[in-house]
Amino acid sequence: MKKLILVILIAIGAWKYNEKQPTPHFDEASASSRKSGLAEPVVQASAPRSFNCDGRVYCSDMTSREEAEYFTRNCPGTKMDGDLDGNPCENDSRF
Repeated sequence: MKKLILVILIAIGAWKYNEKQPTPHFDEASASSRKSGLAEPVVQASAPRSFNCDGRVYCSDMTSREEAEYFTRNCPGTKMDGDLDGNPCENDSRF
């Protein structure tokens, strides 16, 4: 019975961990240019992003550096800029 409970807890933990991980998107255009050997510039129109202060305060809660910068500038109580130099999540290798 203890083993069953342990397995269930591990499965739930893995599921929750997987939910937080960003899913990479497959870009068909860049894949086809790699196959053909041609270097085609990929132009992506960046739509203005809108973030809102929803209580997240740590770098591990953010999905991009842009989001971390927004939270640092506009939301109270963030803990992402330890040396107060204006660059949040400097040591986060995801960005």
